[in-house]
Amino acid sequence: MTISRIKVDGETPYDVVVGAGVLGELPGLLGPRVRTVAVIHPASLPEIARPVCGAIEAAGYEVVALPVPDAERAKTIEVAAELWSAFGRHGITRSDAVVGVGGGATTDLAGFVAATWLRGVKVVQVPTTLLGMVDAAVGGKTGINTPEGKNLVGSFSPPAGVLCDLATLVSVPRDDYVGGLAEIIKGGFIADPTILTLIEDDPEGARLPEGRHTRELIERKIQIKAAVVGADLREGGLREILNYGHTLAHAIERVERYQMRHGEAVAIGMVYAAELSRLAGRIGPDLVERTRSILTSVGLPTAYRREAWPELRDHMRLDKKSRGAKLRFILLDDLAKLSPLEDPPEALLEAAYDEVAR
Repeated sequence: MTISRIKVDGETPYDVVVGAGVLGELPGLLGPRVRTVAVIHPASLPEIARPVCGAIEAAGYEVVALPVPDAERAKTIEVAAELWSAFGRHGITRSDAVVGVGGGATTDLAGFVAATWLRGVKVVQVPTTLLGMVDAAVGGKTGINTPEGKNLVGSFSPPAGVLCDLATLVSVPRDDYVGGLAEIIKGGFIADPTILTLIEDDPEGARLPEGRHTRELIERKIQIKAAVVGADLREGGLREILNYGHTLAHAIERVERYQMRHGEAVAIGMVYAAELSRLAGRIGPDLVERTRSILTSVGLPTAYRREAWPELRDHMRLDKKSRGAKLRFILLDDLAKLSPLEDPPEALLEAAYDEVAR
């Protein structure tokens, strides 16, 4: 069994442990002083939590399993409040820990309740989806949703460690796995073009947990995230590049009432950002076409409904990169070269969307 350890630097450095069958590494991430571990997991998937709880118990910790709703339905203040109450009932103290097991929504929620309980207790993330491994669980962003938008309430609170057991990806539904590829592809456009070459070399293999480039793709994307958040935890500058394609993506998720997969929305959002870059005179049509081609080759969407634009534009006002009433986009100037576009004219925004809706 080969284990990779990817270091995330910053004020509180930690490791992302990557490998197949690596649950035995979990106690080392929790540390020796922890007594009780609250394991937060999707209620519909007890089988993914069972081996995690077993590994923790075998190491001598007391385990409290706390099921939560699936996907984005877990990321509400009501669910967070139920977890805080459970922490109180089970006597979770600052010397205890939280483990988040599941997809990105579960790890977002686990990180948020850990960051806010007693003003911060240790959290270790165990993502079990591709999206969770390459994006949501790494970086210390925690958050929940409100009726006004996604991830508008949250904190920056790095975990004590992240454990990516690649063996869990085999049981992930194919559409969910493909959705996670969007964040990997995003990494290729914003930082590491080798990712794009690997996918173009074997797009069908990229769709499979057992693909010949799968582990390299996952580790390359984690390394991008680790480098960026290690240098800029609180999104003061560099970290904004990770939001490439997300302004429209989050608006689509709201319009879809979070029934669309995050990666599918990000795929459409990247096409929009590429078209906006082209229309702003920053990139040529070839890079836009490459965006569409790579996304299509792995089965991700690249278009959305024309009639949705007024509602989408309204939701984009609350994008977290906005400054006052001014929208702010991070756009491509070339492969792996980005810069902001502030307060673009409405005609430009709508013209770019026309290309997405075409």
